[in-house]
Amino acid sequence: MKKLLIIGLAFALLSGCASTKDEETKSAEELYKEGYQYMLKTSWDRAAESFEKVEIEHPYSRWAVKAKLMSAYAHYKDKSYDDAVMSLDRFIKYHPGNQDAPYAYYLKGLCYYDQISPADKDQSNTAKAQDAFQQLILLYPQTPYAIDASHKMNLILDHLAGQEMEIGRYYLKNKNYLSALNRFNTVVKEYPNTPQVEEALYRTVELYVVLGMKNEAQTSLQSMQANYPQSNWTKKAEKVLQ
Repeated sequence: MKKLLIIGLAFALLSGCASTKDEETKSAEELYKEGYQYMLKTSWDRAAESFEKVEIEHPYSRWAVKAKLMSAYAHYKDKSYDDAVMSLDRFIKYHPGNQDAPYAYYLKGLCYYDQISPADKDQSNTAKAQDAFQQLILLYPQTPYAIDASHKMNLILDHLAGQEMEIGRYYLKNKNYLSALNRFNTVVKEYPNTPQVEEALYRTVELYVVLGMKNEAQTSLQSMQANYPQSNWTKKAEKVLQ
């Protein structure tokens, strides 16, 4: 999908022969072509530099708008995610009605999505990816980018739930039962469709029993029996209440 878009952006604007002028006298078109040639060679940093010169030296040309997006893509491919996000934020701010705005939101989400860490690590990039994709889905729900973002949200939610579980287990290990219970309940309420929820429900049964809250424990168990009747976590919860 990304490759097709980039090719489309490039050929929509590429025309004429290569420039023979010195760099300081290059037109917007020539700088844009130069950036595209660097992209073909996977010289992503130099491509980004050329596209950014279009913005700086020819800000009112018809090439400048596309150059913003192309520089962002080049930074993304170079794994210069902060620079890519800066370019994308400029594009979104100044060209919200542009036909490529959905892709800008999508690429911004990818910049964070590609940096998602394991669940036991910091999840700030996960949350930022979620925010970018949610904006895309809200503003442009029928686009292919929104559809793909929806699929990626599954992994995002699983990681966020996983972090809550890690913190909950830590509290449980240190016998901070109420804090642990709050974390596990957060998973149950906010991430009900993730694989983490089965263990989270079991942990609530376990903690309610420890805290002497048998009715609440029974309610959690009933939820497990209704939704996950064959789960090993459900069988463990039943033994806890026996």
